[in-house]
Amino acid sequence: MTIQVGDRIPEVVLKRLREGMESVDTRTLFDGRKVVLFAVPGAFTPTCSEKHLPGYIEHFEQFRQRGIEVYCMAVNDPFVMRAWGRSQSAPDALQLLSDGNAELTRALGLEMDASASGMGLRSRRFALYADDGVVKALWVEAPGEFKTSAADYVLAHLPQ
Repeated sequence: MTIQVGDRIPEVVLKRLREGMESVDTRTLFDGRKVVLFAVPGAFTPTCSEKHLPGYIEHFEQFRQRGIEVYCMAVNDPFVMRAWGRSQSAPDALQLLSDGNAELTRALGLEMDASASGMGLRSRRFALYADDGVVKALWVEAPGEFKTSAADYVLAHLPQ
């Protein structure tokens, strides 16, 4: 079942690279914070690299001015996520989270089968806004679309 507004972010451990490989649980990431989490089907894929992540980089300071942290997640390993972030000149504070085993993706009910493209299980394209670990807004894209999870759309539709 897909996560809904009002639900808590499921407890899952993700990976990220900073000084080294880190495991970080969703409680640590979301509790006591306002967060926009957006997910992409894959780092280095066309729409993700040409539009999705660049939009959040462009609008990053607008989110921060509203007291909102920004996290990007993909079903890729943390080394790929770091390389992708560097290739896009993502700010260090924009966390690139690896859901390599799709544990959070599945717990959110937002997985898709991209086996036909040789990519296996991936995350659907989405964005959510959570306050203290509770989902306050959710934007899930239809397959092949990129509109409602875009940074400018999310900024314009954040709950007040």
